[in-house]
Amino acid sequence: MLNACFTGHRKITTNIENLKNDMYFKLERAIINGGLLHYYCGGAIGFDMLAEKTIIELRRKYPQISLNLILPCNPEEQTLKWSNNDKETYYEVLKQSDSIKYISNHYYNGCMRDRNIYMIELADFCFCYYDKNKHNSGTGQTVRSAENKKIGIWNFYN
Repeated sequence: MLNACFTGHRKITTNIENLKNDMYFKLERAIINGGLLHYYCGGAIGFDMLAEKTIIELRRKYPQISLNLILPCNPEEQTLKWSNNDKETYYEVLKQSDSIKYISNHYYNGCMRDRNIYMIELADFCFCYYDKNKHNSGTGQTVRSAENKKIGIWNFYN
């Protein structure tokens, strides 16, 4: 059984429906052909939420897969500045996840980075939505960590 993680930008600049369909297709192939069964997500707005919802959808067809959330801090602090709609989606995903691990009980400078490092440590593969022009972003740092670990990477960014 192999593990995959997700990292991506909060703002999705491509067609979200096309991205979701592409993600569904690639993840389904990964389940069937590659044995990727455990998926780790960081609970952020944007690509993370899209990945989490896609895994939940795929789990209906493939109940052997798991959605595991690795959260930087407690939900109240992580979602403090989020819209009500994003908070609603977040809490729905929390209810449907198979496991939740908190890097810290409280937000601190660096908890997002520590979450990302932890996910890469668990992963055999990394799915990302990474604009290479945003090299210094958290997503960029996470992708570089995956490259340094020499695990497979699939970038959904066009």
